[in-house]
Amino acid sequence: MQLRAHYGLATLLLTRVNYGARRPASSLGYNARFAVFCCFSLMHYIVRLFPEITIKSQPVRKRLTKQVRDNLRKLLHRLDTDIQVQRDWEKIDIWVPEAALNLCDQIETVLACTPGVAKFSRVRSYPLVSLEEMVETAVALWRSRLDGKTFCVRVRRRGDHSFSSMDAEKAMGAALMAVSAAQGVDLRNPEVTVAVEIQEANYHLVEASRKGLGGYPIGSQDSVLSLISGGFDSTVASYLTMRRGLHTHFCFFNLGGRAHELGVKEVAHFLWEKYGASHRVKFVTVPFEGVVSEILTKVDNAYMGVILKRMMYRAATVVARGLEVNALVTGESVAQVSSQTLINLGVIDDVADLLTLRPLAVMDKGDIIDIARAIGTDVFAANMPEYCGVISVRPTTRARRDRVVHEETAFDMAVLGHAIA
Repeated sequence: MQLRAHYGLATLLLTRVNYGARRPASSLGYNARFAVFCCFSLMHYIVRLFPEITIKSQPVRKRLTKQVRDNLRKLLHRLDTDIQVQRDWEKIDIWVPEAALNLCDQIETVLACTPGVAKFSRVRSYPLVSLEEMVETAVALWRSRLDGKTFCVRVRRRGDHSFSSMDAEKAMGAALMAVSAAQGVDLRNPEVTVAVEIQEANYHLVEASRKGLGGYPIGSQDSVLSLISGGFDSTVASYLTMRRGLHTHFCFFNLGGRAHELGVKEVAHFLWEKYGASHRVKFVTVPFEGVVSEILTKVDNAYMGVILKRMMYRAATVVARGLEVNALVTGESVAQVSSQTLINLGVIDDVADLLTLRPLAVMDKGDIIDIARAIGTDVFAANMPEYCGVISVRPTTRARRDRVVHEETAFDMAVLGHAIA
């Protein structure tokens, strides 16, 4: 409320002084609104978009940028409704009011984990008066941080000014060298980069920058249904689809009772809360104990694994249709287990009339575990009990379609129908 009160007062002043007393406050341009926040907001973040967004056509880029803004606004307003999120053509600006400064760590976690964000910077923002004034401000902010270190100045500029970006870099670099205890200027491998962004009548001094998640914003792509088991593979596959902007729902085939279900729900909720909480998702449990029992008693040992997967795909297709989802997602990686040879995967795919996405198809197990560790799901996966459902003594790696169809003739499909229902 404090920021909103300041915003209203400063807007009124700007309206009367710069635009005429009769011009409504809502008609203030971006630069005027920005100047208000420069005066009264103590923390400002500049968010850069995923590069693939910036090369899209103008209508698509506008739509994707708006989606990133809407997602960030929804997530940040869970922390404080006075946090302001505004989009520009090439970036998104976030202003944090004084009352929410204690939330900066949480805000930065949100920015780092939201699909569509390439990187973000914490900045101090000021109205541009002159090059000399800007140099003085940069010196005051950076002089004590350069002691004993090499540095360089990088200026990004947009708009018409009486000086060039190089002029600004030279002026700031010379001033910092004169008043600081810096070791020297290093344009190739500096220990510290003094980053400045000049945009029209304003400039930003960058305090720190962090890499974002990249990818497309959730809500900009279609929905998918991830077959999640709680292990390393399925959780990483789910994360990768969320990172690509796919609205990812979860489907779990329960082979191990209530404890198994709760464990998988926990890691699914972790993934959603950290990377996809801008959109609601479904978690669907399919009780598969009866299906496993039917396979164990009716199917040849060598074909149990392939047929269990076919039953899961049949059920997942029905669930996906009910959710109006157009694709399935699995954590399968070629040749990782016997059911994941190319031949067996082809036989398994026969029963699903939906597209199946396999983000991990050509990834090594070690790389998958590294991603799980980076995103925080490794702890869940390492403690998740292994429920194989069926264990074949000598599982086939080259399943024949005619043999699979023959084996399934003995299976009571009513058991599968009951599980789905």
